[in-house]
Amino acid sequence: MNSLNNITQTKPLIKLILISSSICIICLLMSTILLSTTKLQEEYFKSSPQDVSAATNLEHLVFGLGSGKTLWSKRKEYVRLYWKPNKMRGCVFVGTLPNENNNDTSIPPLCLSSNTSKFHYTWGPKGHLSANRMTLIVKDIVEMNYSNVRWYVFGDDDTIFFPENLVKTLSKYDHRLWYYIGAHSESYLSSQYFSFGMAFGGGGFAISSSLAKVLAKVIDSCIERYHYLYGSDARTYSCITELGVGLTQEPGFHQVDMRGNIFGLLAAHPVTPLLSLHHPHLIDPMFPNMTTMDALQHLFEAANVDSQRILQQTICYHKNFSWTISVSWGYAIQVFPTHMTLPDAVRVQLTNKHWNRGSNVFATLYNYNTKPLHHDPCKRSIIFYLDNVSHDKDGRIISNYRKSFRNCSYNMASLNKVEMIKVFSKKLDLEIKQLQSPRRQCCDILPHNTDDLMEVAIRECKDEELIFMH
Repeated sequence: MNSLNNITQTKPLIKLILISSSICIICLLMSTILLSTTKLQEEYFKSSPQDVSAATNLEHLVFGLGSGKTLWSKRKEYVRLYWKPNKMRGCVFVGTLPNENNNDTSIPPLCLSSNTSKFHYTWGPKGHLSANRMTLIVKDIVEMNYSNVRWYVFGDDDTIFFPENLVKTLSKYDHRLWYYIGAHSESYLSSQYFSFGMAFGGGGFAISSSLAKVLAKVIDSCIERYHYLYGSDARTYSCITELGVGLTQEPGFHQVDMRGNIFGLLAAHPVTPLLSLHHPHLIDPMFPNMTTMDALQHLFEAANVDSQRILQQTICYHKNFSWTISVSWGYAIQVFPTHMTLPDAVRVQLTNKHWNRGSNVFATLYNYNTKPLHHDPCKRSIIFYLDNVSHDKDGRIISNYRKSFRNCSYNMASLNKVEMIKVFSKKLDLEIKQLQSPRRQCCDILPHNTDDLMEVAIRECKDEELIFMH
């Protein structure tokens, strides 16, 4: 009887031991699984042949550009503006290779696109079958197996990139994660029609290497599924969306869905590095009395000296005369003969014609703050365009801006006498934290002895400094 009682008393103890043992086994299994997962993650990052501790540089980027046999001969000069031989990698994809010699090393090589005859394309009578071919550039460039790639950058043959600024901007992001980086159109109507979540291909966009490898494997099915869409960027966007990835906006990419004079946009660029410009042949030359190509080369004279500062807008005020001075570095300076608050000074003047012709009210709307150009030319700003860029003996950058011709006069003798504005600055080299949390720089009007010259110095703003008319 006592033995039976002992057995009965030990049953709960045995159950407790069994339960404890089970819990321990489960904990051990969970620990093993977590350890294995961690090791797999570590192995995934270690398996990449690249040194991820090294800063992103131009050699980590591969460019996939779209063109055509007849277009390339005209548009290759746009690519030549920014292409850096022996430093940049990539290909210009065409449907048919031209008969001309393809040994020019100052521009990227031509590559034959994949055959897309098996794919449907049903976007209206004015659609271009090349949209399928251009979509496959993602797959074509990935399958070329470039080594040590962090980012694939895509654009058109008339997309003008600023490579150093691309490197700086992309360095904010971890290429091992899935990123789709670009911008929508400036035109509200274009963005609404295609998508506010789509990176417009003419402005260019970047895809992290990890996402590009997956995208390349599934892109065929997406081309077939989205046969009714217009362009390659819409197909790429749709496929990336199906992978669950959204657009990371970078306002430095510019589709330039505008016509005519885009001075307003260039003179009030957002506080972020300029990454691209599109449609150069559809807009007026950026500088007066120049051809389109000469104007672009002139802009690159400044960009090659200080790429990250190009078009960066700085505002300062002339206390003695209550003038507002807006500096778009490397491009132009506007002097407004009145006091203008900073929120008003950074709005984009509508100097351009609308991209979408017609009576649609939305065609006149843009995806940023705008203001109308004053109907009276004599009440607009006086514009000083970039003349030249140089360095002084102390290593400072000096950019000179010369007054443009105006066929009207202000009743302001002091302002009329100014013929040249000299700007002093240091080369801009933004750190990651400055790119992640950008801040506009400040400037000062320097004392000078001559009436025909104004001198301006650009600098970082102090911690609690406000930009306003004192």
